[in-house]
Amino acid sequence: MEIGIVGAGAMGSGIAQVASTAGHKVFLFDTRKEALELSESKLKKVLARLVEKGRITDEKAADIASNILYVENLDTFSNCGLVIEAIIENLDVKKQVFKNLEGIVAGDCILASNTSSLSIASIAASVEKSERIVGIHFFNPAPLMPLVEIIPALQSSEEIVLKARAIIDSWKKVTVLAKDTPGFIVNRVARPFYGEAIRIMEEGVADVPTIDWAMKEIGGFRMGPFELTDFIGHDVNYVVTETVFKEFFYDPRYKPSFSQKRLVEAGRLGRKTGHGFYNYAEGAMNPEPKKDEVLGRQIVDRIVAMLINEAADALFLNIATAKDLDLAMTKGVNYPKGLLQWANDWGIENVYNTLRDLYDTYCEDRYRPSPKLKRMVATGEQFTF
Repeated sequence: MEIGIVGAGAMGSGIAQVASTAGHKVFLFDTRKEALELSESKLKKVLARLVEKGRITDEKAADIASNILYVENLDTFSNCGLVIEAIIENLDVKKQVFKNLEGIVAGDCILASNTSSLSIASIAASVEKSERIVGIHFFNPAPLMPLVEIIPALQSSEEIVLKARAIIDSWKKVTVLAKDTPGFIVNRVARPFYGEAIRIMEEGVADVPTIDWAMKEIGGFRMGPFELTDFIGHDVNYVVTETVFKEFFYDPRYKPSFSQKRLVEAGRLGRKTGHGFYNYAEGAMNPEPKKDEVLGRQIVDRIVAMLINEAADALFLNIATAKDLDLAMTKGVNYPKGLLQWANDWGIENVYNTLRDLYDTYCEDRYRPSPKLKRMVATGEQFTF
């Protein structure tokens, strides 16, 4: 099967590498010749490093490179069985791309969007044969991150969804099925990891390095929330938060922070600009964490309770199965354990009481416990997978 990828940025290039590694002939399209040239140059360097480390042979590297054709014309997609769009998160632009694609590809070609937060149903509505549209959301960097979210639109046929998932499974990825709601699984459930950490910092409970220390050393997370947002880029992370907040009809649980908004406005986008929550300039002195175990445990409990609440609510609203919710968070953002399993281990009643204490303290809807947790406390049940 030939695969078409629209967009030669980091994500599109990564997906092209994954598809090519799986043995497909790949057409990577971009309107900017310089983007295509940069993508090809970066791939050669990546493949050379993989050969150097003994991960692949010279022959395999040559095959992967030769499988990808860098094109400036969408007409080259005419024989593709699957096309994945990976361009800017702008609904109108995406809709136009899919309209153009429909006039080029065959009738049985699957058309997919890699959007992280936009409505798949809206994208599907832009074409006549909307049943063949599906969301296929990779995580960056696509060659390294195992998780892919499969998101059926309201219009998607079951056959197309199953076929799309089977293709991505054959690429040795871990797929989960998510309902077409803002943020799908990961970008919805993960919001408190960033948002509640920022709230704790804004309240003066703890500073940035202390919160990061607590989440890593006590919580077991690979990166602290401030390190991670600096790594992702505040322009990217803030826009996702803002989009999820807007798409959930301004539910206070997803409210963006002024602290992060000001960083974006100041151009302090994180590592890529040399300054975010931390200063990355050569010789810069960042504060040391306050390694207070009691304070650290309070921070971890507060943030993890909020994360569990999101996961429980996603299950309550049938966004995904319990198994897929936990898989998504461990394979998509490297959480130390699935959040629902974490709730079982901590104790559902302990999670619920932590949330109730926060709700009673702040009197904000942000901290309202999911009805799922309330019911589970009453019945004494645990999450099952």
